[in-house]
Amino acid sequence: MLFNSIQFAIFLILVYVLYWFAFKKNLKGQNTLLFAVSYIFYAFWDYRFLALLFASTIIGYLCGIQIEKVKSNKARKRWLVIGITGLLSLLFLFKYFNFFIISFSDLVALIGFNPHLTTLSIILPLGISFYTFHGLSYVLDVYNKKINPTASFIDYSIFISFFPLLIAGPIERATHLIPQIEKSRTFNYSKTIDGLKQILWGLFKKIVIADSCASLVNPIFAGQEPYSGSTYLLGAILFSIQIYADFSGYSDMAIGIARLLGFDILNNFRYPYFSRNIAEFWRRWHISLTSWFRDYLYIPLGGSRNGIYRTVRNIFIIFLISGLWHGANWTFLFWGLLNALYILPSILWKTNRNYIDIVAKDRTMPRIKETLQIALTFSLATFSWIFFRCETLENAFVYISNIFSNTLFTKPDLFSGNIVLIILLFFITEWIGRRDRYAIENIGIRWKTYYRWMLYYAIIIFILYFSNDDQQQFIYFQF
Repeated sequence: MLFNSIQFAIFLILVYVLYWFAFKKNLKGQNTLLFAVSYIFYAFWDYRFLALLFASTIIGYLCGIQIEKVKSNKARKRWLVIGITGLLSLLFLFKYFNFFIISFSDLVALIGFNPHLTTLSIILPLGISFYTFHGLSYVLDVYNKKINPTASFIDYSIFISFFPLLIAGPIERATHLIPQIEKSRTFNYSKTIDGLKQILWGLFKKIVIADSCASLVNPIFAGQEPYSGSTYLLGAILFSIQIYADFSGYSDMAIGIARLLGFDILNNFRYPYFSRNIAEFWRRWHISLTSWFRDYLYIPLGGSRNGIYRTVRNIFIIFLISGLWHGANWTFLFWGLLNALYILPSILWKTNRNYIDIVAKDRTMPRIKETLQIALTFSLATFSWIFFRCETLENAFVYISNIFSNTLFTKPDLFSGNIVLIILLFFITEWIGRRDRYAIENIGIRWKTYYRWMLYYAIIIFILYFSNDDQQQFIYFQF
């Protein structure tokens, strides 16, 4: 069930009614319902992987209890290692085993050997990278005594498999979400309205912006037709917009759905394409993953505390692992390497913390310098997204070479003025609402009710107009 489908709308309405009316003021009943519907939601994708989700849940739950139960540091560390190894082993088997087998085979073939290694005929389970990182953060937080292990298997299972977050995050922390699961929740009208508004904006991003971009991006990146250099450049720019609208749209919907059920979820995007350098971009893009790597890998490795050499080493480790997290492909590793190189100057010159607040926070428009900085940052991100989008490194380099041809400054072969106008309207709205959690959170808040509802109806009309039977799956479902 896609968030932007009629089936999911019906599913959510049924869950909402049962949750707030059938189990009103019954925390155990609400949590049991959330556990059941989360597994039902996942079963709609592929019921065969319910066992894998359950196994991952069991590993984290039991290891958390044992870490707290045993007394000696040696025993606690042993259970931590068991938990981390168990969770990562499942992830490695289903996501990376074939990649490493094939890569090793290719490597030894270069020196004259021809090994006959066996790969596995398996498909990637949806959401495995996300719920594995939930489990890892839990056992690490229990080990570091940031949270006590929960005795309730149902409560812990909700933390791992909460259906709004299950397929593509955001990646929550046990210290933030589990206390909310264990605490009584009461219906809040303002939270419901706020959640519906964020869901609406997420749907607009996905259906109107991301899917419209995809209609041009897909044929350009398919490489089946020769296009002009300007068309390939347009494809790269539109993919940058597509992946942002697609993923942040999913996050908005996930956060809004969770808010309907009384949960506050960590923000995952803060207008990253208004960033003034790459360091700021990564503080605003996929925040839940970036902060996860910072807290559980970068800082334990020493962060920036042990000299410039180790700082640079740690930066490269983080970005390479981040690339690998996204997919078992050399394109993702190269994408991670490229972003590490991007951010390196700001680390060396210690400018990586220069831009903490949103651009032009107290002004209507950015300064000329800020505009140029935003344009440069967007250009660097767009270039790196080419490697993210292409299936092989060879395809990516061919794509780049096609951009820089003698037809770069000609009119694109594929072009839609309507899409350009809609994207312009989208970014104007994002700019106006850039100080808020999501763009339309406070737009029109002081308007008369009639005018405010006109805005919401206009967004709904756009969504309905651009909806079609050929639904595009969310990009991050493949991770």
